[in-house]
Amino acid sequence: MNTLHLGDIMRPADELNIGRGFVLKNRSLLAAMTNKQSNEDGTVSRAEMDWLVRRAKGGFAITTTAAANVTEQGRGWSGEIGVWGDHQIPGLQEMATKLNRFDTISIVQLFHGGMRAPRELNGVQPISASVNTERGMAGEHTKAMTTPEIEGMIQSFTAAALRCQTAGFDGVEIHGAHSYLISQFLGTKTNRRTDKWGGDLHARSRFLREIIKSIRAATKDNFLIVVRISPIIESAGINLEDSLQLAQLLCQTDIDMLHISCWDVFDNIDDGNPESLTRRFRNVMPANFPLISTGSVWDAKDAQWLINEGADIVGVGRVAIAHPDWPKGLHDIDYQPTRPPFTEKHLRNVGLSPVFVDYMKRWKNFVAK
Repeated sequence: MNTLHLGDIMRPADELNIGRGFVLKNRSLLAAMTNKQSNEDGTVSRAEMDWLVRRAKGGFAITTTAAANVTEQGRGWSGEIGVWGDHQIPGLQEMATKLNRFDTISIVQLFHGGMRAPRELNGVQPISASVNTERGMAGEHTKAMTTPEIEGMIQSFTAAALRCQTAGFDGVEIHGAHSYLISQFLGTKTNRRTDKWGGDLHARSRFLREIIKSIRAATKDNFLIVVRISPIIESAGINLEDSLQLAQLLCQTDIDMLHISCWDVFDNIDDGNPESLTRRFRNVMPANFPLISTGSVWDAKDAQWLINEGADIVGVGRVAIAHPDWPKGLHDIDYQPTRPPFTEKHLRNVGLSPVFVDYMKRWKNFVAK
């Protein structure tokens, strides 16, 4: 049970001014979630649109799309949204228009799979910061990106952000978490370069920081930039100490929010420090810098606990799949939405397509048998 402290100043249902003219109506964020619902040419499908719009209607202050690949050959899985071509703008525009009707901040998550963009899907050898391989690549190794390729990728992220702006989205989230391309540059195991793109943390984060710099220079003043990172990825060589230093570096850039992807915000790291990951990041960041924390939050008490730990915004994924109106329950500290398993009928009734329901069957005990 998570201990709550009576008299907390901030509540999950409170508004929050995040700058650039935006005020959140509450502290909830729909986190980006893989759902495999979009079309093979990267255009947004009706199912993808309906799923997100239903959550915006349900009261989420920030609604984030699933990961959207910034190059045609950067896909991590089938059914992924694309933001790499102008032919994708009309669908994105329709989705942004529908989302924005519900007073939600609309965000597209920008992504490249790197070593997790498989050849069988993209038809080319995967790329990464260095020559890498991992389980699931069937023994294939990545190609280490050259400096011109890195610079071209920065422009691909920037062009993608501009398409999102043209479509009417409020901003983008740069996906620097979960072992995808940007994470591969951040990690000491996946980035063994000796040029300006590798070495110490400042150099390993150069790719991410240059993406931020380029997007900010190209977009309007009221366009939001969020960065999502993983505090720890042992296989990539990303440790907590480096991630805390990275957070400090990122707070010195021109981003608007930092999003930490914790998997489980209630887990403690076995290093003798009893503080939560959220509290550790809050301690090294400026007090007024918006911090999003995501991972295993389910009910209103969980959300309040996370805010007490220093998060300004509570990100959720799985609970929003089954409970699209979740933010509306945050006014009641005793709000406890039902937990899995859920019937296929229920999931269809809350806006999941058959493809999404089938995908959720991969999550243990989420869909009733």
